[in-house]
Amino acid sequence: MFKVHAIAPHRLPSLLKAMPKAELHIHIEGSLEPELIFALAKRNGLSLPYANVEALRGAYAFSNLQSFLDVYYAGASVLLHEQDFYDMAMAYFEKAAADHVVRAELFFDPQTHTARGVGMGVVIEGLHRACLDAQAQWGISADLILCFLRHLSEADAMATLEEALPWRDQFIGVGLDSSELGHPPEKFARVFDRARGLGLHVVAHAGEEGPPAYIWSALDTLKVERIDHGVQAIHDAPLMKRLADTQMPLTVCPLSNLKLCVFTQLSDHNLGQMLEAGLCVTINSDDPAYFGGYLNDNYLQTFAALHLGGQHAYKLAANSIQASFATEEKKHAWMHELKQCFQGFSEQD
Repeated sequence: MFKVHAIAPHRLPSLLKAMPKAELHIHIEGSLEPELIFALAKRNGLSLPYANVEALRGAYAFSNLQSFLDVYYAGASVLLHEQDFYDMAMAYFEKAAADHVVRAELFFDPQTHTARGVGMGVVIEGLHRACLDAQAQWGISADLILCFLRHLSEADAMATLEEALPWRDQFIGVGLDSSELGHPPEKFARVFDRARGLGLHVVAHAGEEGPPAYIWSALDTLKVERIDHGVQAIHDAPLMKRLADTQMPLTVCPLSNLKLCVFTQLSDHNLGQMLEAGLCVTINSDDPAYFGGYLNDNYLQTFAALHLGGQHAYKLAANSIQASFATEEKKHAWMHELKQCFQGFSEQD
């Protein structure tokens, strides 16, 4: 068991920035900054319902998940060509590299684009090329997870999966996102069965705004390997015990939860409680262009609000690495780097 020595509070922000970490809950379309939205709109000859960057950013006052999704889908409308998807992903990877992200598993929503007449190959090939270049340029290990929009039908999701199969070697799993309430995980049981049969990893959003029952369903019906969000589990003691006993990873997104009014203020967030209960919690940025922060911003603001320390930092970073779908060899190397990072900081204190 690796022993984490006390880290002086004034050195904690530097440690959070320096430590290697994985990001397991990032919607790549949600990294589309207003400046790039306007640049892509100009390149593609499109007009936007906002006068300028400041007006678009001013629309980022969300009251719930749906109010965010309305703006999110409007922003994604500027993505038309393979180069657009590539440029978007590379802009994210540049920020991820600065945050010392060693592993990124990117969610993407093909239905958002194919419904506008953008070809499946355009989406996947642009994003996959960026993943390869992120490895070459910054040493970031990256893969894609195809997400189904849960407000659409399972038949639509199944058709999307089948349409993507010619590019099966360019994505590693499937997920479930978009409007949670009223769309329980079991709605997608057959398409997840199909995905697992193809050897794909399976994850699902559950327990963000939806009840703990959605987390149970994601576990038992969809048989997911990770729960995305999962913060509502705190209201179900048997579920909390199960999550702790099985070490089911939760990809929690604190600034997203704050921006979408899941919690009134960051100091109310239950991430610390879940860590203390022994759950395998990770920190992620979700849709960073819309929610006010990339991965390190989420770490720094959450640690400040919840008064977390070095032991929590090590656990969260280690959880993120171990919960990733990277090879065991890569995980071992990153864990070694993580331990060296902490040893270096403890020796300086």
